[in-house]
Amino acid sequence: MNTLNKVARITLYFWIMKVLATTLGEILGDFFSMSLNLGYIVGLGITIVFFVGVLTLQLMAKRFNPILYWLVIIGTTTVGTEISDLMDRTLGLGYALGSSILFACLLLTLFLWHKRENGIRVYPITKRSVEVFYWIAILFSNSLGTALGDFLSDNLGLSYLMGALVTAVIIIVVVLVHYFTRINAVLLFWITFIFTRPFGATFGDFLTKPTENGGLNFSRGIAALVTATLLGVVLYISTRMEKKGTPVVVN
Repeated sequence: MNTLNKVARITLYFWIMKVLATTLGEILGDFFSMSLNLGYIVGLGITIVFFVGVLTLQLMAKRFNPILYWLVIIGTTTVGTEISDLMDRTLGLGYALGSSILFACLLLTLFLWHKRENGIRVYPITKRSVEVFYWIAILFSNSLGTALGDFLSDNLGLSYLMGALVTAVIIIVVVLVHYFTRINAVLLFWITFIFTRPFGATFGDFLTKPTENGGLNFSRGIAALVTATLLGVVLYISTRMEKKGTPVVVN
């Protein structure tokens, strides 16, 4: 089935919103599982219901809807948080093994996507079959990013701020590689997409974790409200810029 474009243009605003969405997803995931004491299985069930609901609306839509699109992104980040925590803390797999499993799932998704469509592109997307691959890859990418972020803090013993710094350096390197080499832009997109997840997640942990663990000890409710507000402001600015025909495109 062919439709109009369904996904966001890759701009500077896109990456800012991606980081904020991942921060919000991390906070909401922990809110359901820990603040409400629902546990990871129940928390995962709640977030999956939300994710499936907004994803269904997104797939049914005929054209790009920025609010709906970013709700699905938030859904994938929240589900990703629960999946990572479930694999480590409930199933006892550990973040290293969990990251390996999620990385294998992402590679398999991208392989099947490339094989079926004779290539991969992330913008524009006008076919529903391609959009399904797109969202599956994003879900695995965000889950992998969550596990990597937790691996940096829990396994390597980095503070939340240091973990964010490490992932920020990786992102900067990828940006430099993009502008100064001929390495495939789609490959670099997925690398950046993965590492913006732990960057946002570690920032979320920095806001909410106790001070003795390197955090600021904000309540998850306040942290979520602030992050959601910032996301809404950037989305509004981005939408206005798009309507004026002057998006800050990352070429």
